[in-house]
Amino acid sequence: MKIVVTAEGNDLNAPASPRFGRCPTYIFVETETMAFEAVPNPALSTPGGAGIQAAQFIIEQGAKAVLTTNVGPNAMQVLQSAGVPVYLIRGGRVQETVEAYKAGQLAAAAGANVPDHAGMGSGRGRRVASNPSREQEVADLRAKAVDLRQQMADVMDRIEKLEKEG
Repeated sequence: MKIVVTAEGNDLNAPASPRFGRCPTYIFVETETMAFEAVPNPALSTPGGAGIQAAQFIIEQGAKAVLTTNVGPNAMQVLQSAGVPVYLIRGGRVQETVEAYKAGQLAAAAGANVPDHAGMGSGRGRRVASNPSREQEVADLRAKAVDLRQQMADVMDRIEKLEKEG
């Protein structure tokens, strides 16, 4: 079965991305063989509607399930309408995530887990609000925390790899 994982890189060892609509890469994986294809996210730099465009793209590519850390309400609605379940993950590497899916360790999400526009960090298309709501601020901080955790894990993995080589 063809599934897709949001990713920060181009192979099965890449970290899973904490964003759905604005992740850099989608890795489509055939679960039976683990054959994969890394595809740049065509919606990454769109000024708005990235989640919807990304969901439509994934459906067009024939994915039967989505594995991601966060998904907003608009993307979730598009995916649910097409009968494509979303499985929320906690990060990790793409291969680990796919293995967890294959082992039945992931549960399908009932709905979005972040508010609309939550993945618009790094200043791309973000509307500047003079007084963001408390909920929006919490969602933004959570998304940043996920990014920082992943960056820290990547740094620690690289240190460990370098120490083993040295």
